[in-house]
Amino acid sequence: MSQARAPERSARKAKEKKSTFGGIEVTEALHWHGWELGKEFPKHLSLKNVHMKTQKLSYRPPATKFFITVFPQPIVLSPGMSLTLPIIFRPLEKKEYDDSICFEKPEGEFSVALRAMLPRHELLFPDAIQLPLCAIHDFTEAAFPLCNIGDLITLFTWETPSPFHLVPVSGMLEPGAECVMKVTFQPQAALVYDETAICWFGDNEEQKRPLQLRAIAKYPHLLVSVVGELCEDIEHRNFRDVLCFGSVAVGTTMEKQVEIYNPSVVSVPFRIERAKEPLLRDWVFSCDVTQAVVPANEKLLVSVRFSPQTAGVQSVDYLTVVPVGHLTQTVLKVTGLCKGPLVSLQHSFVNFGWLSLGESAMQPLEISNISDVPAYYQLDVDGRESVFSFDRPCGVVSGMASLMLRVTFRPTHPIACYRRAVCLVHHQDPLFLDLFGTCHSDTTKPAILRPRHLSWYRTNMARGLTFYPPDILSSMLREGKLQMDGNGALMLPPQVPEDKPPETYPDIDAMTEYFHDGVTSDLTIFPPHVSVSGQEFDFGRCVPLQKVEPLPLCLTNHTNGKITVTWTRRPESPFRVSPETCDIPPLKSTALRLFFQPSQLNTLYAAELEGFAFYKVLRHYSNIEEESTMCPSWCLTIRLRGHTFEEDRQHFIPQYVLDAPRAFPAVGPHTNTYCSVLLWNTGPSPLTFCVSRDICPSVLVKPCSGYMAPGAQQIFLLAAQPAATAMQQHRLPLQLNAYAKYTQEILLQSSGEPLLLLLEGDGNLYFKPTCVGSSATRTYTIKNCTRLPMHFEWKIQQRDSKVLSVKPATGIIQPNAAMAQAWTFTPREETKYLLRSWVSVRRAQWSSAPESPESTRYTLRVIGEGALGTIRAQEEQLDLGNALVGSQQSCDLVLLNNGTCSLNYVLHVEQIITGPCDPEEVLSDPLALQLDPCKGIIPARSKAIVQVTVSPARQLHYTWSISYTISTPKALNPASTTGEQQALCCVVATGVYPTICITDVCAAGSASGISKLHLWRLFSLETLNQYLQRDPTSAELTYRAPTRHSVCLVPPVHTPVLLDFNFGAAPLEAEPSVVSLMLENSGVVPAEWAFLFPSDQKLDVEHWAESTEFDPSELHQMRVQDNQLFSVSPKSGRLFPGQEQTVQLSHRHWRLGNEEQLVCLGLASRHWRLLNFLGVTVGQEQRYVHFTSTKHLFTPIAIGSSSPPRQIYELYNGGCMAVAYEIQLDSVTKIQEENFQHPVFVCLNPRGEIAPGSTSLEARTYSAGGGDVPIHILEGDSALITFQGIGYDPHILGETAQFDQVSSPSVTPSSSKLTVPGQPAFLSQHRVCLGNIPVYSKPSRLVFLNNASESEAVLFAWRVGPSSASELLQIVPETGVMQPRASTHCIITLHASGNARFYSVDLVCEVVVQQSLAGYERALQAWEAERERQAVEFTISEKDLGAESNPKQHARDLGFSEEPSLNRSPSGGCRRGVVVPPLTWPVTELEPPRSHLLHLGVTARSHSMDDFLDSFCSELPSHFLCWAGPKEAGPLGPALRLLALAGSSEQEQQMVADVLMAVLRGLLEASQFQQAMSQSLAEPVPYFHQFWSEESA
Repeated sequence: MSQARAPERSARKAKEKKSTFGGIEVTEALHWHGWELGKEFPKHLSLKNVHMKTQKLSYRPPATKFFITVFPQPIVLSPGMSLTLPIIFRPLEKKEYDDSICFEKPEGEFSVALRAMLPRHELLFPDAIQLPLCAIHDFTEAAFPLCNIGDLITLFTWETPSPFHLVPVSGMLEPGAECVMKVTFQPQAALVYDETAICWFGDNEEQKRPLQLRAIAKYPHLLVSVVGELCEDIEHRNFRDVLCFGSVAVGTTMEKQVEIYNPSVVSVPFRIERAKEPLLRDWVFSCDVTQAVVPANEKLLVSVRFSPQTAGVQSVDYLTVVPVGHLTQTVLKVTGLCKGPLVSLQHSFVNFGWLSLGESAMQPLEISNISDVPAYYQLDVDGRESVFSFDRPCGVVSGMASLMLRVTFRPTHPIACYRRAVCLVHHQDPLFLDLFGTCHSDTTKPAILRPRHLSWYRTNMARGLTFYPPDILSSMLREGKLQMDGNGALMLPPQVPEDKPPETYPDIDAMTEYFHDGVTSDLTIFPPHVSVSGQEFDFGRCVPLQKVEPLPLCLTNHTNGKITVTWTRRPESPFRVSPETCDIPPLKSTALRLFFQPSQLNTLYAAELEGFAFYKVLRHYSNIEEESTMCPSWCLTIRLRGHTFEEDRQHFIPQYVLDAPRAFPAVGPHTNTYCSVLLWNTGPSPLTFCVSRDICPSVLVKPCSGYMAPGAQQIFLLAAQPAATAMQQHRLPLQLNAYAKYTQEILLQSSGEPLLLLLEGDGNLYFKPTCVGSSATRTYTIKNCTRLPMHFEWKIQQRDSKVLSVKPATGIIQPNAAMAQAWTFTPREETKYLLRSWVSVRRAQWSSAPESPESTRYTLRVIGEGALGTIRAQEEQLDLGNALVGSQQSCDLVLLNNGTCSLNYVLHVEQIITGPCDPEEVLSDPLALQLDPCKGIIPARSKAIVQVTVSPARQLHYTWSISYTISTPKALNPASTTGEQQALCCVVATGVYPTICITDVCAAGSASGISKLHLWRLFSLETLNQYLQRDPTSAELTYRAPTRHSVCLVPPVHTPVLLDFNFGAAPLEAEPSVVSLMLENSGVVPAEWAFLFPSDQKLDVEHWAESTEFDPSELHQMRVQDNQLFSVSPKSGRLFPGQEQTVQLSHRHWRLGNEEQLVCLGLASRHWRLLNFLGVTVGQEQRYVHFTSTKHLFTPIAIGSSSPPRQIYELYNGGCMAVAYEIQLDSVTKIQEENFQHPVFVCLNPRGEIAPGSTSLEARTYSAGGGDVPIHILEGDSALITFQGIGYDPHILGETAQFDQVSSPSVTPSSSKLTVPGQPAFLSQHRVCLGNIPVYSKPSRLVFLNNASESEAVLFAWRVGPSSASELLQIVPETGVMQPRASTHCIITLHASGNARFYSVDLVCEVVVQQSLAGYERALQAWEAERERQAVEFTISEKDLGAESNPKQHARDLGFSEEPSLNRSPSGGCRRGVVVPPLTWPVTELEPPRSHLLHLGVTARSHSMDDFLDSFCSELPSHFLCWAGPKEAGPLGPALRLLALAGSSEQEQQMVADVLMAVLRGLLEASQFQQAMSQSLAEPVPYFHQFWSEESA
C-alpha cells in the first residue's frame, strides 16, 4: 500500500468555476459538503455585471423547500457592480439534494445549480494517457497525478492490462491528498495499443473508474555505416559494413568512428557484442561503448580503437550491433594490419684487415629503416670490454630514415679477432653482423682473416671439419682424405659416385640462431668448439671492498687440436679473468678464476668480458698451408655483475619505461614463440637489470642481465614454447639495480593454438530442391577460431564431384576471420541426395616457421534433392486491346511455378500480323514485342513478373505466341542444354492511330442563319473526317512535329490535303461569325490535337536576322494576324476515348474584302491537315451572294427514268439587302440541242429574289451532261457555275449502283450535341432524314424541344421558310411556351408531292426568353403611348419647321415593325435595334430581346411508285400514301363524294375517299395485280360458266 501526501491546497477549497451569461458573471453551481441534519448552511451567490451597460434581471427562487433565498425582486446592476444573494440549505434527510435558481433577462434566462453532496469516495485523474512511441522490447514511462477529491479516506487498487504497468498498484489517499502514478509501457509486438485500466476504490473497492491507456509500438531498426572510405582490398559482400584500419604501427593506437543511424521514429537501445572469446585474450580492437540509445531519426558515433602488438599480423574481429529485442542485428567486420619496423644493415660484415698492436681502426656502418614505423635498436656488444665498439650502440631509427654508425677495432693481443655481433630491434627479428680483424706484433703475425675464410669456415663447420686444426686438415688434404669443392671449401671424398651432395651451411632463422647457443638454451645448431661453465656471474654485495671472493670459471675444449684462450681486458675494468691467456689441450678442460675489484662503495658494477679461443697453430701465418683450412677464432662472452651498496644504504631508484607485450604471438602447440621487450633508462643514474630464470623457467630471456647507462635502451628477446592449447600465465621477474624491492613483474600469456575450424550449421549444408540439369549455389561460411592463419582444402569424393563443387576449394583463412564459400549442387536425376565432404586444415606458413604437417579433418553433410517442374502463365491470353502505333504499351505477364524447385527459363516469342496488309511484306517486320526479362529464374512455389512491352508499327492486329524452355546447362547431354519449347500464353494487341472526328457543328453571331447542313459543306467536314480517319503518311510519321521549323511568316507545311473552312459572308462591323465544332475522340486511345497558326510555326529569330522585304501574301498574312481576324479557342487539347470537346472558331468582320489564313490541324503529332480559313466581309448596302464553289455535281440519275427527281442548288445571301438573280440558260439550251432536244437540265426558277438567307434553285436531269451556267446578280458580282450530272444504266450496273440511296444521317449529325452559349433551349436532334419515300407518302417524325433554363420560361416559333416549303412540311405545334426544365414534342410531317424529287428543307425554330420579351413589349407600349401623346401635343417653333410630320412613317422607314413578332429580326446578322426618334426625348435605341435560331434539317428523296416498287418493295407497307395532298385532289375525288353517305360528316367522307383512293391506286399500280388480271383473262371458260344467265345473276 502506498500512502500519498496531501497537497498544499485542497480541491474543496478551490474556487467554484465561473461563467458569463449575457454580461453577468456568476458561478455555475454551488456545492454543500459536510452538512448535518437539523442545521442551516448558508452560501452566497455573487452576481457581477461585466458588461458596458446597466443590466436588469429578475430571478425565481429554488423549486424545493430545502434551498431558501430572499424574496424575489428586480435586480439592477451597473457596469462593474456586484450583488451577493444569500442561499440557505436546510437538510431534513440524509440524501443528496439537487436544485437550481433561475435568473431572467430580456435576452434570455440562465440558472445556477444548487447541489448538496453526501460524503463520498471520489478520485480525480485524467480520462486517458497517451504514452510516447516505443520500440518493442523497450519501455517508456509517463506520470499523472491521482487526487482524492472526495470526503473520505480512499483505498485504491489498479487492474492494468499487459503490456502496461502502473506503480504503485494500490494505495490509500487522505481527503484532498494526491500521489503521482507512473505508467510503464513495455510492448512485445509492433501494434497500436488502446487498453483500459480499471481503478477500484471505496470502502470495499466497489467503485471503479476506467483509465484509457494509449500507446504505439514500432519495430526498431539500426543502420551501421563506417565514417570515411572503406578499404578496397576487403571483400565485404557478406557483411553489412567493414571497418578497415589499414596498416597501423605496432605499439600505437588508431581510432575510427562508426556511425549508427536510427531511421525509425522511436528511440532504439542497443548493445555491441563481440565474437566468442578465443583461448587467449589479446584483444587488439576495443570499443568503449557496449550499450547505448540512439534517439529517433538521429545518429550516434561510436569509436573503435585498434592497438596492434605483433608486427606483420593481420587482425580480424566482428562487432555485432544488436538492437533491443534481438529482432535484427548488424555485423561489423573490423580489420587491421600491424606493421613494424623494417631495419637492415648496410653490410653483413665489417672487415678491419690487419693492424699492428696498439693501433685502432674505424669503419662506417649504415643502419636503415625502410618502414614508416620508428625502430628501436641495440647492438649487443659491451664496448667498454670488447675490442669492437660502436659510437651509438643503441638508439632510434626514424621511419624511412638511415643512421650512420662508426665501428672501432682496438685489438689488445696479436691474434685474429672474429665476433658475430647481434643487433636487437624492438618488434623485429635480430640482425647479425660479422666483425673481424687481425692484429700483428713484432713477434707474432697470425694469418690475416678474410671474408672468404668465413664462408669456407661455415661450409666446413656444416661438414664437421672445423673440429680439426688446420695442420691436420692440411695433411689430410695432402693425403687425399679431403678434397676441395668448387667453392674452395673442404669436403670428404664421396664413397659412391651417386652419393648425396656434400652438406652446405643451412639458412638459419635469426631467432633460432640467437637463442640456440647452447648456453641460454639446451639446444644448439652446431656443437660448440669451446664451452664455458656459465654465462652469468653475480658477485652480489661486495663489502668491504678488499674481501671480494673470486668466482670459478671452467673452459672445455671440444676440438681435436690444442687451443689458446686470450681474454680482452681494459686496465680500468674492475672485472678480470685469471689467467688472462691459457692453452687447453684437445678434449680437455681448464679452470680459471673471475676477480672483482671494485673501487668505491655504493656503486653498481656490471660488464661483459670478451675472450677469443683459437687453434694454437694459427699464431703464425707460416703454419697455414692451405687457406681453405683457415679457421677464425671463437668469441667467448661472460656477463659479470656486482654492487658495493652497504646494508643501510638504499640502492639507486630506477627510472625507466618498460614496453612489454601482454601475450606471446600465437603459435601451435610445441612451437617456439618470440617477442621483444624494451627497457628504457630515463633516470640520471646507471641501471642494472637481471632476470632470474629459476622463477619462470618456461620463458627464455636473452640477455638475462646487463648494465645500462643513463638514457640508454635495452632490448630483451623472450622465447616460450607452449605445450598445450590451454592458456598459460608467465610471471617474469625483472630485478633492477640489484635490489629486491625494485623487481618489476612482466606478465605474459601464451597458449598453443589448436586447429579449430567452425562450420556453419553444425556441419550440415542443405540445398533446396533443384531442377535436374541446373545448379543451385549456396553460400557456406567457415570460420578460423584461432589466432593463426590456417590452410584449408576440401575433399569431395570422386563419384560426387559431378554433383557437388565448392569455390574456393583451397586457400588460407586469416586469424579469427570468416570465409564465405560458394557451394554448387547440380543434380543429375530426380532423387534425393545425401553427400559427404571433408575439409582438411593445417597450419599455414607464417612468418619464418615452416608449414606444419599436422592437420585436422572436419566432415560436412550435404543434403539436396533433384526435381522437375513446369511453368504456366496466370492468364493464358493477355489482351492489350488497342495500342498506339509508334508508342509503347506495357503489361505484366505473371509466370507461376507451382513445383518444388527453382526453374531457369528462357522465353521465346513468335509474331503473327493479320489484317488488311500484304502477308509477305509484314513477315520482314521486326518483332514488336519485348520481354523484360526474357530469361530468369522463378523460385519454387512463387511467381515472377515479366514486363511485356508492345510497340506496333502498323495499324493491324498482332498476335504473339510466347513459349518457354527450361535451361539446363548442366544436363548430362551437352547438346540438350535447353528443353523443348512449351506453349505459355498468347498476347494480342491491335495497332491503332489516334482518331478524332467532328460530330457536330453550329453557328452563332453573323453565321447564325446558316443551316447545319450548309455549315457541314462550307467547312468540308465530311472530307476532313475522311482524312482524319486515314493512316498517316510516311512523311508525317518521319516529321512528327511541324512546329517552329521555319523563319518565314507563312511556314510551309507539306500535308496531303488542303481543305477550306469557309465562314461565309457578313456585313462590315457585324457580329463575328462564330462556328462551334464538336470534336470527339472516335478512337480507342487518347488523342492530342492542336490548331497551329503561322505564328505558332515560325521560329523566333533576332531582329537583325529578320527580312524587311515582304511579298504581298506575307503582308496579307501580317494584316490578318495583327487584326486577329481568325481565332480558335481552345487551340489544343487532349481527348480520351469517347470524350468530346467544343472548339470555337470565329471570324471578325472588321475589314472589307476576302480574308484567308492557313491553319494547320494536328492530331497526336502524326496527322497534319492544312486548313484554309476563308471569310468575306461586305458593305452594309452591298448586294452579295456567297458561292461556296464554282462547280456543282448533281446526284446521278438512271437513264430512262419516267419521272426524274428534282434536285436543289442553294444560293446564300450573305448581305443585309435582298438580292435579285437571273440565270442565263443558253448553255442549258445548247445541251438540249446536243441531246436531240432532250431536256437534260431544266431550271424551274431561273430568276428570283433572295432575302437575307437562302433560296433553292430546282433542276431536272435526264442523262449525263454538264455545262457552265452564268448566274447574274443584279447590282452585284455575277458568277459562272459549272453544273454536272451523270446518267447511268441500271441494267448494266445492277446492284452496284447505289446512287438512289439517300445520304446517311452520319454525313451530318442527327443528335443535338452543341449549343450556343446563352441558348435557352435545344432540340433533341438537328437533322431528320426520312430516307427513300414513295410519291404521295406522308411520313412523320417526332422531335423534342427542351428548355435548358432552370427558372425562365421560353417562347418558341417555327419558321418553315418559303410558301412552297410550307405546303410540303407541317409542324405541330408551330408556336408555344415551355416552362423551366420542361420539354415539348413537335410532330414534323412531310406531304410528298406526286413528282419524284429531292427534299432538303432547313426549318428554323426561333426561341426567346418569355420574361425578356414581355419586358421589351412593355417598353415598346410605353414608347407607343408617349408617341401618341406627343402626336397631339406639340409646340411649333421656327426650328421645327423642317421636321417630319409623320413619325410613324419615320419609325417604319428605320426598320421597326408595328406588329410584335418573334421573327422580326433579319437573318444575316443585320442590326436588330429600333431607333426611336421622339419629338422631345433624346434619341434612344430599343433593343429587342435576343432570340436564338435552332436549325432542323429535313431531307428525303421521293421515288415514283414504279421505281419505289422496283427498289424498295419491302418498305412500302411502312409508308402511308395520301393521293390528295393538302391542295391536290386525285382523279377519283368527285366520284367518291357522290357515293358518300348522306348522313356522314365531311371528315368521314374525306377519310373514306383517302382509303378507297389508296386501295384502288395500289391495285392499279401493283404489278402482281396486273399479272393476275392478265392470267384470268387468258384462262379457258370454266365449267360453271355455261349455267350462267341473266336471271341467275
